[in-house]
Amino acid sequence: MSASTSDAGRARVLALLTDGFGAGGGIARYNQALMTALGQCDRVSGVTILPRFGAERATLPHGITQQPPAAGKLTWSARALTCAVRGKFDVLFCGHLNAVTLAASIARVLRIPLWVQVHGIEAWEPRGSTTRRALESSAIVTSVSRFTRDRLLGWSDIPPARVKVLPNTFEGSFAPRRRNFALAAQLGLVGKRVVLTVGRLSAAERYKGHDRIIRAMPQVLRHVPDAAYLIVGAGDDRARLERLAEEQGIRAIVRFTGEVSETELPDHFSVADLFAMPSTGEGFGIVFLEAAASGLPVIGGNVDGSRDALADGAIGCAIDPDNDTELVDAIVAALEGRQLAQPKAVERFAAMHFTKHVDDLIRTLSR
Repeated sequence: MSASTSDAGRARVLALLTDGFGAGGGIARYNQALMTALGQCDRVSGVTILPRFGAERATLPHGITQQPPAAGKLTWSARALTCAVRGKFDVLFCGHLNAVTLAASIARVLRIPLWVQVHGIEAWEPRGSTTRRALESSAIVTSVSRFTRDRLLGWSDIPPARVKVLPNTFEGSFAPRRRNFALAAQLGLVGKRVVLTVGRLSAAERYKGHDRIIRAMPQVLRHVPDAAYLIVGAGDDRARLERLAEEQGIRAIVRFTGEVSETELPDHFSVADLFAMPSTGEGFGIVFLEAAASGLPVIGGNVDGSRDALADGAIGCAIDPDNDTELVDAIVAALEGRQLAQPKAVERFAAMHFTKHVDDLIRTLSR
């Protein structure tokens, strides 16, 4: 399927996103990287974003226009239809499977190719016939990981050749740096060997495994008495995790920072000795890349998209997240220096490679 490009053979892209520029979280960071890369493609003349969540006055990269966010589904859908009809677009990008029915309808009316993005758990279980038909009308589908791609192909009839893997990337601000002793002192972590997890503390996302690490820490402390656990993130599950730390008798060595801005995040990596997130439901996990690029050893699960972020062991240690002994042994090994950081290995996910991949994808739609 080809797009009828309008600007000297260059395509105008309409992107329907859940999380745009100014929003936080892994999907937002992925979307922002992808939109930035699209704006840099020679075959793209401009990208117009309609997000549900984001900042009305966000700083935008070259070639990107973002409409004011519209959180309500009905308002967002109405604005999407209006924007699509008034604009002259050549490609429609749908940033989440939950919006694919609307996106497919718009693409069909405009007679332009549809590009659908799938991230993780939303694409793992079978969807109804309406969603299936909408998805199968797409020209291409991109998935953040092989795991998500395989799960999607397991229930949909879309031809496998149309489903591409487009893994996460990371920003250049994440790089090895000296330990931030001022922040360590502020957090009460001076002289500690610190295990770090960064992620939303949501009851709906308990699969990230904060509680697994809290339960593992008493055993870790027997081998590494100066160990501590730093949890960066906010959400409705914090109180439960605080109670669990009390029950395990380790509340004194667990630190909850609450929400941390993206500009402050690299400093928090710099006070840690290890990043661990033994997840069972991660679509990919951009934070693994950020931690590895920051020079930390990394531990993740081996039953979800984390395997792609860990590059099958080249970037970090993949364990059975439900095996307490494996988790304890991996944490102890890393804190004792028996698992080394692999900041060079993560370069395969650098922005220049990501942008090249996006450019190749848009070329398939604008031939």
